[in-house]
Formats: sequence, structure tokens, C-alpha cells
Amino acid sequence: MENESAIKMWTTFTTEHPEVKSGFDAWSFGANPQMADDLANLVIKRKKTATASNYILYKLTNMPLPQVGEYSIILDGHQQAVAIIRTTAVDLVPFGDVSADHAFAEGEGDRTLAYWRQVHKKFFTEELATTHEPFTEQTLVLLERFMLLYHY
Repeated sequence: MENESAIKMWTTFTTEHPEVKSGFDAWSFGANPQMADDLANLVIKRKKTATASNYILYKLTNMPLPQVGEYSIILDGHQQAVAIIRTTAVDLVPFGDVSADHAFAEGEGDRTLAYWRQVHKKFFTEELATTHEPFTEQTLVLLERFMLLYHY
């Protein structure tokens, strides 16, 4: 079923921006409602302009990779639309090669690479446990940059 709050936000946005002709995906950050709320708030505050995903999960689920220029509606922990973003860059790198610049752009914690590595190593290890794939420094990470276009 389509997310009604996302459709409402998208309709408002495209009415104000009739040049936008493509569609959108609606999704939330993180593994639980509190994390989704926290990360969505960082987007709205313009502190979070990047995200990282476990690439192997895209392969295992045949999910399409994000593409530059795509629009997304960010949902909060209650699956309510709170923001519209547009992807500006997509890169695939080994976990050990994620840069301090990317960690800072994710906007989480103290925004250092050390914090990013600690949090994401735990998160990716837990995700991979369900697939029986090991986590290593060579585990591929999908890095996405985006810009905030609209929010409530």
C-alpha cells in the first residue's frame, strides 16, 4: 500500500516544482523507529547529507541501487513523511576506505571517522549475521550523498 503521507508531501512538492517529472521512493533510515526519527531530524537540520548501506543486501534482495538524480521521501519512525531529498552522488567502496569526509557528512555522533566506523561496523555486522556473510574491512559499502529539497 502506498504511504499516504508520502503521496501528500510529493503532491505538494511537485505542485510547487512542476519541472519535476520523475517519481520517488519512500523509506526511513536505521533499524528501528527511534533511529529513524533521530536520523530524519539530522536531515531536516541539514547535518546529515549522506548515508551508507551494506552493498551485499542490495545484491541478495535484487534491490535496485540508488541513482544520482533520484528523489526520496524520508519517513520518520512512525512512517510519516518528513522530508524530500535528491541523490547527488553514489559510490561503492570497501568499509576500510570510507573517508572522514563521508563520516562527517553522515552527521551522526561526533561526526568523526572513528565514531562512524564503530557504529557502522556493529550495524553492518548485525545485518550480515542474518545472511551468514562475514563482515570484514573489505565489505562493500554503498555511499550515497544527497541534498535536502523540502521538509515539514
